[in-house]
Amino acid sequence: MADTGNRLRKLLETPNFDPQSYVKQLSQQSDGDRDLQEHRQKIQTLADETAQNLKKNVYKNYRQFIETAKEISYLESEMYQLSHILTEQKSIMESITQSLLSTDKDETAKEMLTAFPKETEEVKQRTLTTLLEKVEGCKNIMETPGRYLVYNGDLLEYDVDNMSQIQKVHAFLMNDCLLIATWLANRRGAVKYKYNALYDLESFAVVNVKDNPPMKDMFKILMFPDSRIFKAENSKIKKEWLEILEETKKNKVAKDKHKKEEEVPTSPVRQEVSTNPFDDEEPLDSEELVDLSPEWIQELPEDLDVCIAQRDFEGAVDLLDKLNEYLKEQPVSPRVKELRGKVDERVRQLTEVLVFELSPDRSLRGGPKATRRAVSQLIRLGQSTKACELFLKNRAAAVQTAIRQLRIEGATLLYIQKLCNIFFTSLLETAREFETDFAGNTGCYSAFVVWSRSVMKMFVDAFSKQVFDSKESLSTAAECVKFASEHCKQLSEIGLDLTFILQSLLVKDIRAALQSQKDIIIEATRHRNSEEMWRRMNLMTPEALAKLKDEMRSCGIGSFDQYTGEDCWVNLSYTIVAFTKQMMAFLEEGLKLYFPELHMVFLESLREIILVAVQHVDYSLRCEQETEKKAFILQNASFLHETVLPVVERRFEEGVGKPAKQLQDLRKSSRPVRVNPDSTMSVV
Repeated sequence: MADTGNRLRKLLETPNFDPQSYVKQLSQQSDGDRDLQEHRQKIQTLADETAQNLKKNVYKNYRQFIETAKEISYLESEMYQLSHILTEQKSIMESITQSLLSTDKDETAKEMLTAFPKETEEVKQRTLTTLLEKVEGCKNIMETPGRYLVYNGDLLEYDVDNMSQIQKVHAFLMNDCLLIATWLANRRGAVKYKYNALYDLESFAVVNVKDNPPMKDMFKILMFPDSRIFKAENSKIKKEWLEILEETKKNKVAKDKHKKEEEVPTSPVRQEVSTNPFDDEEPLDSEELVDLSPEWIQELPEDLDVCIAQRDFEGAVDLLDKLNEYLKEQPVSPRVKELRGKVDERVRQLTEVLVFELSPDRSLRGGPKATRRAVSQLIRLGQSTKACELFLKNRAAAVQTAIRQLRIEGATLLYIQKLCNIFFTSLLETAREFETDFAGNTGCYSAFVVWSRSVMKMFVDAFSKQVFDSKESLSTAAECVKFASEHCKQLSEIGLDLTFILQSLLVKDIRAALQSQKDIIIEATRHRNSEEMWRRMNLMTPEALAKLKDEMRSCGIGSFDQYTGEDCWVNLSYTIVAFTKQMMAFLEEGLKLYFPELHMVFLESLREIILVAVQHVDYSLRCEQETEKKAFILQNASFLHETVLPVVERRFEEGVGKPAKQLQDLRKSSRPVRVNPDSTMSVV
């Protein structure tokens, strides 16, 4: 039969298998309906086996499918980031190439200026004023003296990421800035445009975008770390924009340099001292000059731009430290203020890039050490508070992502073990990295403590949802809480004790679990009490008796042998034995969950459980009339008061560290009575 099935499987798996010819041939060879039914049954059996094997393979490999999909998603995100970085690098290289080729453009521009003389600045200012009257929201543009219009025209703006058209704009190039205005859909009188952005000529670089149909006649403006792409009407207008932008930027640089040279006198001027005793004017002190002529200072803003674009954060901060050290002993002058203004703009751009590096949107898979580079540079820039805040936000997002990606197992304890390993390992690594990065900033440690409490609440939410909200047994909850507490104590090796925070966040759920288990035990005890017949237990087999002895010994009751009789009899009732096992189990589980805030709740729960059994025994003694059965009840009462309750008190004191006075008072106030032969009772 197996050989027939294998031959049939091989036949169906052949690449050139034709179902119609196979059925036709089978019909011709079969002797009757019975053969066809048997063959149909074989094919059905083979189909069932194939489906079962397929299902088993899916179940066997589904976890690998999920993990592979996650890895592919992570890889896709990182590849996108790498592509974005490479695109920026390519744009920078193209910008450098364009700047190297600008010499020829300068000669062409000079010829154009010779052939077509420029208009006077007054005429250009009037033209700019007339044009700006059509732009809404730019009344203050003309307040800067000496500003005039160089070039203007319509452009189309495209999205940098997907190269889709965004809007139509009108650009105004002035001698010191570039104004971008958007078209108004609903015009109001002479107003045609609305103010969008204003860029200083020194704050951006112009990059030519190569034609790649359908993307043609485009150029890019880089304002690190952002950029914008514009499209001209045709290639001629694009060329004019590129040439005039470069020429205007160079003219502004040359003008600023000439202005600085005029401010520096060629030789120190000696002030004449007046000898006229009637001259009221005080002599003026000569202005102390600051030497800003070194080449590295002149090129500092451009070098900072290059460092930021190349993500050389350490090099940028080194340049800033070098400048601060150079200017530390120098007097403040207008030239120093101007240089400071340019440098401060680069510092702002560098800070924005570093902040983006620490944002939770970036990849979180590198661990805490992946943030060290950006954090250390922010601290060097004097922004330790912001670095601390961003570092902790980044790590909080990483912890939350790790908890969210943890697969919920069927076994609660297994899930809690994985959750604790992930959370406390991440917390320990974060604490060590924080101590390394912020060793010299003790003021940030309070922020770390507050952050630790917030992420601990995140952990407790996931913990409680799996342990307490799912109504797990008290024994399982006790094991989970014990496991989490042990992990929490391991943080003390770095001086971080979060045990109190963990307990304060869990106290509400543990209190509810203790009270719920107490109610279950009381209800079960009352149900057994209602069916109590006060008969000795017969365990039937020596193995069952030995098992019961081991259970009682594990509960701490070592004198249980004196209550066992001949064969497999136990001189106690089933109700008292079951109550003892439940009571001792509740005690041990409660001690695992115990901490000082739960003292009264735990103690009162024990007292209420014991009181149910004590009252039942007392009631049975008072109501029972048969002397023999009353003596048996008294024996059970003696076991409860003289054996079980002292063990409970001793174990409670060992686990808590102080005696349970309420339990002692309960035992003393409910001592059993002894039956005399004359049917009178006396207190034991």
